Amino acid sequence: SACPPVRLLAPAVTSELYSGMKTAISIPDDLFESADALAQRLGVSRSQLYATALAEYLAKHQARKVTDRLNALYVAEPSHLDPAVRKLQRRSLSRDQW
Repeated sequence: SACPPVRLLAPAVTSELYSGMKTAISIPDDLFESADALAQRLGVSRSQLYATALAEYLAKHQARKVTDRLNALYVAEPSHLDPAVRKLQRRSLSRDQW
């Protein structure tokens, strides 16, 4: 199976990410070996690979948090259209060519 493309962060972002805190983590051997092979293939250090992966994961979850907050906001708002607006939309759509 094909691997999804890997996007690396811009150099300005990466230099800031990789000059920080050192940490030790435990991961399964097969995950470590796969990550090590990917880092070698991409020509980046394991630290760069892990920092990039973590930054993308955090960004993804931040976006989800925003979506969840918007969903909570909109659930409290009525979602029906005013009958006059609905009538105008129906009239407009019937004239459009699909």
